[in-house]
Amino acid sequence: MLLHWHRADLRAHDNVGLAEAASEGKVLPVFVFDDAVLAHAAPPRVAYMLDALGRLREWYRDRGGDLLLARGNPTEVVPRIAEAHDAEGVYWNHDYSGLARERDEAVRESLSEAGLDHRQFHDALHHEPGSITTNDGDPYSVYTYFWKKWSDREKAAPVDPPESGRLVAEAGEFEDLPSVEDLGFEQPAATVEDAGHEAARERLEAFCESDIYDYAEKRDRAAERCTSRLSAHLKWGTVGVREVYAATERAMDDAPDGDSEDSVEEFQSQLAWREFYTHVLYFHPRVVTENYREYEEGIDWREDDEELRAWKDGETGYPFVDAGMRQLREEAFVHNRLRMVVASFLTKDLMLDWREGYDHFREHLTDHDTANDNGGWQWAASTGTDAQPYFRIFNPTTQGEDHDPDAEYIKRYVPELADVDPEDVHSWHELSDERREELAPDYPAPIVDPSKRREQALAMFKRARGEDPEE
Repeated sequence: MLLHWHRADLRAHDNVGLAEAASEGKVLPVFVFDDAVLAHAAPPRVAYMLDALGRLREWYRDRGGDLLLARGNPTEVVPRIAEAHDAEGVYWNHDYSGLARERDEAVRESLSEAGLDHRQFHDALHHEPGSITTNDGDPYSVYTYFWKKWSDREKAAPVDPPESGRLVAEAGEFEDLPSVEDLGFEQPAATVEDAGHEAARERLEAFCESDIYDYAEKRDRAAERCTSRLSAHLKWGTVGVREVYAATERAMDDAPDGDSEDSVEEFQSQLAWREFYTHVLYFHPRVVTENYREYEEGIDWREDDEELRAWKDGETGYPFVDAGMRQLREEAFVHNRLRMVVASFLTKDLMLDWREGYDHFREHLTDHDTANDNGGWQWAASTGTDAQPYFRIFNPTTQGEDHDPDAEYIKRYVPELADVDPEDVHSWHELSDERREELAPDYPAPIVDPSKRREQALAMFKRARGEDPEE
């Protein structure tokens, strides 16, 4: 018998490590609540994880197996479970963050010392780190070149789940799934969406039936909801990357015209972005806390607790920004266009360190993924790989006009503006105090003047580059 150690692969379908273990005989699935990982967790993700574990455990039990649950340091717990259940070895899928790689190396050493076999598999990516490189063998730092090779590479087909006869049921430390509180967290304030493979498959199928053909045109329209909403499922591995890509290829085959095919390809390019940032993190683990792009003099970020608080609370007086921050608070999710807008506002208009925003998102997102979130924040802050130029600064008002012209998204999350004409919503920063008081007395005035802050931000970056800010 073998153990399959589940981590961020909370599914039985299209799971490479699990399939390999089941191909060799009986398999006992195991999940360990790792205190070192929980130390970096937050209530929305813990709630989502527990939901996913509950649904996975139910899937196993329906087929005569079970998911053994334990808590502690995997370096000690995994070998102990393997020995207690006479397992010959442990299989698991690779995780690519620095913390996970250190943990996995320690587990490998402890298993070897115990005389137990262990094998790891690439499962969370189509193309593992080091497989897509420049002609000189270096990892890419520019997405366009990465995408060209990524899109040309053949993708593996999904793998089948284990047959019922291969699954083993054994008792663990938890007969019942622990609660959020049992793991030391409060219940999340946000409404956390359903987890599990069934929910992921339903969302994937629905997206590929219709919205994927409008994705290129509508993905930036905040009110349209024309995105896949698969990010949390991919983060927690409740759906396999091969299953997702196969569904997009079927959609490509069924595309009614060339524009629809282009739209499917645009969505596939977003899957490639996910892998690009994972490769960046794998080869440059320091980016979790440090700028990828080094500036000669360093960036002199401002410190302003009041402005940071207003940004976090969605009280900046810029409706499109505030709507995004309130969606985060209410749903533990943010539309991708808004992620860019609120990040640009924090780093360019408020001139606050991107790490403040990254930490806040980490605390509130269900789909927080170290590689993707870090890549996105550093892109917006002009400190990352293939980042937007420092002089490209989103205008929060123009962004709202372009991507939410009728203020539908804004009014959904900023009810104080529900009865305000969209033209006034988008020109909120230009209205007099008296007019704002008349239209929406409970909504704040803008906390900054973007035109002034733009000039200050440009000067800040020029100084960081060792240039004269007056030139």
